Amino acid sequence: MKNKTLGFLIFIPILFSAQVNELKKASDRAHSLINPLRNIDPNLLSYVNPFIGTGGHGHTFPGATVPFGMVQLSPDTRMEGWDGCGGYHYSDSIIHGFSHTHLSGTGVPDYADLLVTPVCGSYPAVPSYLPSYLSKASYGSRFNHKNERATPGLYEVHLIDGNIDVILTATQRTGIHKYTFKGKGKRYIVLDLDYRDKVLDAGFTVNGNQEISGYRKSEGWAKLQYFYFALNSSIPFTKAEEISAEGQHRLILHFDKKVTAIELRVGISAVDEEGARKNLFHETDGLGFEKLTANAKNSWQIELSKIQVESNNLTQKTIFYSALYHTMMAPNIFSDVDGRYRGRDFQIHTIDQKVPQYTVFSLWDTYRATHPLFTIIDQKRTNAFIKTFLRQFNEGKDLPVWELAANETECMIGFHSASVISDAYVKGIREYSAEDALNAMVYTSNLNEFGKTLFRDYGLISSDWESESVSKSLEYAYDHWCIAQMARAMNKQELAATHDQLGLNFINHYDPKTKFMRSRRGAQWVSPFDPTEVNFNYTEANSWQYSLYAPHQPHILTHLLGGKNELSKWLDNLFSTSSSLSGREQADITGLIGQYAHGNEPSHHMAYLYNYSSTPWKTSFFVDSNQGDIREEHYLNDRDFCPT
Repeated sequence: MKNKTLGFLIFIPILFSAQVNELKKASDRAHSLINPLRNIDPNLLSYVNPFIGTGGHGHTFPGATVPFGMVQLSPDTRMEGWDGCGGYHYSDSIIHGFSHTHLSGTGVPDYADLLVTPVCGSYPAVPSYLPSYLSKASYGSRFNHKNERATPGLYEVHLIDGNIDVILTATQRTGIHKYTFKGKGKRYIVLDLDYRDKVLDAGFTVNGNQEISGYRKSEGWAKLQYFYFALNSSIPFTKAEEISAEGQHRLILHFDKKVTAIELRVGISAVDEEGARKNLFHETDGLGFEKLTANAKNSWQIELSKIQVESNNLTQKTIFYSALYHTMMAPNIFSDVDGRYRGRDFQIHTIDQKVPQYTVFSLWDTYRATHPLFTIIDQKRTNAFIKTFLRQFNEGKDLPVWELAANETECMIGFHSASVISDAYVKGIREYSAEDALNAMVYTSNLNEFGKTLFRDYGLISSDWESESVSKSLEYAYDHWCIAQMARAMNKQELAATHDQLGLNFINHYDPKTKFMRSRRGAQWVSPFDPTEVNFNYTEANSWQYSLYAPHQPHILTHLLGGKNELSKWLDNLFSTSSSLSGREQADITGLIGQYAHGNEPSHHMAYLYNYSSTPWKTSFFVDSNQGDIREEHYLNDRDFCPT
């Protein structure tokens, strides 16, 4: 299964022409507008709706996190299925517990590390109302959305079974739970290390009557994930009962029935239990729950204030700031407060903690819009991301494609670290070794994998050589062009010329007869050809949705089509033709306007191509005309953010 993310909710075109100096000037001008002394709207958090995307196929979560934090403390309502990728789905009515790590917007499930479930009343047993597939998976309680609230940095819910109020908040590396028991009977806290992923190894250590530490090594999307935690309870537990029958890894903490409130603080780490303990105490020691909550909210206020919307339209402000909020769910900090982190070689490394290591780089999704956005509003993190790339290259011998918890998943296509690095470099964001970065980009582009060498040697990828051949060829061409731009900026003219030439290889998949990008087998076009057909020659798309992918050479693409008038006609046909698809099922293709698919990344630049046609005003018409346009139809203050 492929990936999709909410990183595309704000679209900023990627290196859309060769005029890189103008891009740098534009970035500098935009960055100069970010004045920390200006008046800041104090209500920014009220415009964020964390439930956007928790229904439909959005795959988001509503729980507590801070910008780019290691912890995403959120309710878990769904363990299996594509729409359970974020761990939560709005249509569900049972919360199994609250785990500390979640992915936002992905199309593959993982994480949900250390599920914590409060129980009140009878001894913890699987309730009869849980689905049968969860009979060995989890405990849980019913809940009602009327008694659920989420805002940046805070999540609240009432658990019906046991009559328990739950409030969650977070720091960068620590999750804070506050449980208020209103029901009768004894109180329990269930700690579950088995939830969701395949457990390779796990265990608990009881350190007195108020601290538990432990670890889990698991296999999921990330083939080998290391997770460690240190948990501190505000109330001593009377008993810690480990459940290890049939290979289970659960611990039940018993509390006196007179206890009314329990606060848990859980530090996490990918390094070791001591690292988790250091993270916990460094970020929470001496701070009460209210102060921790205020700090979490303040961190979001600072980040969201980087862009201020001047409008009286509350709905539009909610849509915008919720989108901006979701762009800051990832990448996530991956190094501990002492600077240690687990590298791509799975060894422990130490860096300056002022420039942390990051993880969760879904680059096929985020190179298009999210990372260009960061070059404008978060240049410091952009530098840190690129330094992370280079450390990962040194440890794993290639730049990240879709890196997750020190694992390269190799999900999706291209080598789009090159886009992120080149975009930053030509805009003057350069607090890293440019020589090392360029060398890593070239080395990665030359690896004999996924058709890269075939593309380089033959100028295209034949359909019988590699799956998704058309999409890979087109995106490799763009990435090579990115290398050329950085090489030229570094006065490496010969290298730039080489990659400029490779950047033109997209032409070899253009069929002048049909005016579509098509798959080839040797010297022949693969036939029969239907541009609506979803097949394995394209990545989560069909020929309609990939045929205008040459964002680095829009003028050449326009010339291939026959000029500005022909580009305008092609785009008109794209938006007006039937939305019917043929071929294989592909759930990612949603939000169709004609054959334009706003629900998936390959289409996002297409309306902007009208600017290169004879009817440039149509970009505005389709993007923002208030006449059934992209913005009005596909950016909603609704759980299902992108209707099918």
